[in-house]
Amino acid sequence: MAKYSDIKGFTVQTVSSDPGAGQFAAGTWAVDAYCPQQTQAGGGFGLATAAVTTGGYDSSAYVQTTVEFNGTSWSAGGSMTRPAGQSFPAFGTEPSGGIAGGYKTSGNAVVNNFESYNGSSFSEETDLNNARQSAGATGASATAGIVVGGTTGVASPPDTTGNNNVEIWNGSSWTEITEINTARYNLKALGSTCPAPTAVVAGGENSGNKNTAVEQYNGSSWTEVEDLNTARSGGEGAGTTTSSGIYYGGEGPASGGYVVYAQTENWNGSSWTEVNDMVSARYNMSLGTGSGSSAIVTAGRNPGYNGLTEIWSAPSTFQTITEGQLFFNSTANAFKETITDVPGGTWASGGAMNQAKGRCGFATNAVSTTTHIGFVYGGNVGPGSPGKTVDAEQYNGTSWTEVSDINTLRASTGGGGTLTSAAYVAGEVPSSPYNSDAFEQWNGASWTTATEINTAIRANTAFGATNTAVITASGYTTTNVATTEQWDGSSWSEVADQNAALSSRGGTGTVTDAILYGGSNPSTNTETWNGAAWTEVSELNSYREFGAASGASSAQVLAVGGYKAPSPSAMANVESWNGASWTEINDISTARWQGGGTGSAVFGLISGGGSSPSQVTTTEEFTAPLANKTIT
Repeated sequence: MAKYSDIKGFTVQTVSSDPGAGQFAAGTWAVDAYCPQQTQAGGGFGLATAAVTTGGYDSSAYVQTTVEFNGTSWSAGGSMTRPAGQSFPAFGTEPSGGIAGGYKTSGNAVVNNFESYNGSSFSEETDLNNARQSAGATGASATAGIVVGGTTGVASPPDTTGNNNVEIWNGSSWTEITEINTARYNLKALGSTCPAPTAVVAGGENSGNKNTAVEQYNGSSWTEVEDLNTARSGGEGAGTTTSSGIYYGGEGPASGGYVVYAQTENWNGSSWTEVNDMVSARYNMSLGTGSGSSAIVTAGRNPGYNGLTEIWSAPSTFQTITEGQLFFNSTANAFKETITDVPGGTWASGGAMNQAKGRCGFATNAVSTTTHIGFVYGGNVGPGSPGKTVDAEQYNGTSWTEVSDINTLRASTGGGGTLTSAAYVAGEVPSSPYNSDAFEQWNGASWTTATEINTAIRANTAFGATNTAVITASGYTTTNVATTEQWDGSSWSEVADQNAALSSRGGTGTVTDAILYGGSNPSTNTETWNGAAWTEVSELNSYREFGAASGASSAQVLAVGGYKAPSPSAMANVESWNGASWTEINDISTARWQGGGTGSAVFGLISGGGSSPSQVTTTEEFTAPLANKTIT
């Protein structure tokens, strides 16, 4: 039998785990030995191969008992000296750790007790200066730790209020140091106190309100750094430095109650990235500790109490994920390829435009591989179509900035080009007969009126890579038309018609490679342009008109939003075109029509548009991840 290398001319690398964006992206959770102490909110410390959990609530009673994990199995350890309770901040490594504060059922009180553990028994040490429960804690041993935030309340949220107090332990005494900026409880701390105290605290809540806040301590002050992606409290984490760690689980707000997360986020010293989820979603775990590459979690709630133990492992050596690579995963016994997974892409909220508007012109080819960018201009303002705007705005991936206005009030049209070389063609003007033949060019600083198109039109679609090479296609004069005109930098010429006479179509591309889809009435029609002729191809799955398009060519496009008749019903539906067929993918959050689309099919944007009863300012950003797919 011929070898793969004989057939293809190269060999396929063999790896034990799928390539990832980094070490933590390739990390996974796996179920390990079941913990006999099925509790919530106990105190825990250690590493994935040597850990301790003590106290907590097991659905029927609070406990004092301790169990130890040796990397393979659990066994009984020494009990706490204090009465049974829960929510003990804990730090250290087995066999040297400590539990501080917490809630004891005896007297229904929040306490300032501190106990150290030596591998077999607990001993009382100097008390904290401030009683607290549900605080964050981190540290290297029973002689070096830091306790952050917490609450003195004994009732369940929302009746408790967090604090911002911070104390550090030097092996003999507690000292209050600089407070965190955001008071909270049910937070998680990562970091170390050796050789100097450093820490990162994440998540938590105050009066029942979950937050995403993250702060970093440099030995003298706390600085707010990039937030978690998801607001939650009662999560756990692992990390022995301030530049590497993970945060996982917890609970967050949801309509009518709360949601429990299995979500894991990786901290790289400057930002958080979502990585592989835990096997079991849970919150208020009794143990969550370790390093960013090797961690453990056990017990917790969702909704009941359990002793499920999971181990997090990130490979010490890993293959960096790269589009197009082929490999054999020896663990999974499968050939795989790394692709850009457009169907697996997701939408996230972006910055709001300065003015709500729809039926805008937009630079369809404003594409970036590093950030989401956009450019919209003109359009309708207010409910329905009462007015037009000359407003123009550009998006830098974070916020919208107003730039020089267009010269002519109009909407219901399209545009093309980039942030520095854009076009705005025809459209609807405020007075009868409403059709326009205007053409304006943007040079990066201002708009200039140029030669008009041959036929005044509105509800047309325009596209192009620059303001010197532009197509306008389809639209409405006194009826829907199939005409196409092309700008060569000096004049407009009529070129081949589309096969279907439609208006209000979505579309994008260049003068030699473009796509049109949907349109009035509404339609599922799709046509591609090769520079000389239009060809009907596979139709959309859903009827729509006034949809937005994201994509730089006809090879890969997103059809975003729109509306469907008989009554104008705004759509959140999104479809992906791969050059041959349409596939429904993740919806946008805000249903809309007349929105502005720009960017690529893997790094796209939609902004503004109509959403009953009026236009919106909201922006949503699309990102398609790299993914490892099995080759069948």
